Amino acid sequence: MPKRIAAFGEVMMRLTVPGVELLSQSGTLHYTFSGTGVNVASALSRMGHEGMIVTRLPDNPMGDAAAAYLRKLGIGLSFAGRGGKYLGMYFLENGFGVRPSRVTYTNRLESSFNTAPEGTYDFADIADKVDAVHFCGIALAMNDGVRAHMKALARAVKQQGGTVIFDCNYRPSLWGEDGYDRARPHYEEMLRLSDVVLMNERDAMLTLGLHTEKEARREQLEELIPQAARTFGIRTVAGTHRFVNGDNSHSLQGFMFTSGQFAYSDLLTFAVYDRIGAGDAFASGIIHGELEVLPPETTVRYAAAAGMLAHTVAGDTPMSTAQDILKAMTASAGDVER
Repeated sequence: MPKRIAAFGEVMMRLTVPGVELLSQSGTLHYTFSGTGVNVASALSRMGHEGMIVTRLPDNPMGDAAAAYLRKLGIGLSFAGRGGKYLGMYFLENGFGVRPSRVTYTNRLESSFNTAPEGTYDFADIADKVDAVHFCGIALAMNDGVRAHMKALARAVKQQGGTVIFDCNYRPSLWGEDGYDRARPHYEEMLRLSDVVLMNERDAMLTLGLHTEKEARREQLEELIPQAARTFGIRTVAGTHRFVNGDNSHSLQGFMFTSGQFAYSDLLTFAVYDRIGAGDAFASGIIHGELEVLPPETTVRYAAAAGMLAHTVAGDTPMSTAQDILKAMTASAGDVER
């Protein structure tokens, strides 16, 4: 049965350098609109749910263009307010071979979303109209005002019996010096409010300060994730392990910890066209499975296939339907690492 999911987050303008040129080389940029909330709301809409975004857009032609783009993605805008003058922007330079892709942010702190005053959002009304709400650690890094909005909305949805989803998505460049120490209390507060969390063993060690003597990633994961789930009362924890291969292909394996047990997807190996937004596609697959109460083994396989497909599409936003993902789950059985 379709669910109503609201994603809280900033809408950003993505300015992409053509091909694999550097920003210093090119005289042309292609713009679209994106953001974690945009990606998740759009992906879940394509999976058959009602995806909405909780945000604030500038009250000018740039805001109009962003709103038109979001509607095209199937995202509901009933919780999207207008005000302020600016959109955050980022420039993307696509990597090639040993040179990684590079993202450069600009104008974020002055954006309409990040300067939204108290009272911008009607948290009780949103909580009354949705089954679940999604938050991202990128928004948590912005400022105290945004953090206050996040926590108030999470508490309102929790109080109404809805599902609270939090993707840790820690970005060192956004937290600055002593970032992990500054971020930790805010992460801990969000985790205590959350039912479903996207994180891996590195988040547990670096962001939460948990310790393990294990050295292998799988062993670290299987020690630390249950510990984090118990500590913060989290129902489900999910995430991925990624491997970059010598031929520029990537391999991805999803995991899911729920009801005291781990479930893993196959290790999927594939060529990469555009990596940005693939984590949001995986998260959307996990959310879909949780809301539809699918078996964990099915959910994590579905999410991994959604993440794999997102690597094949230009732009941040996942474009695969549920049918596309189910087909990939079957077709990819022969593409597992061997």
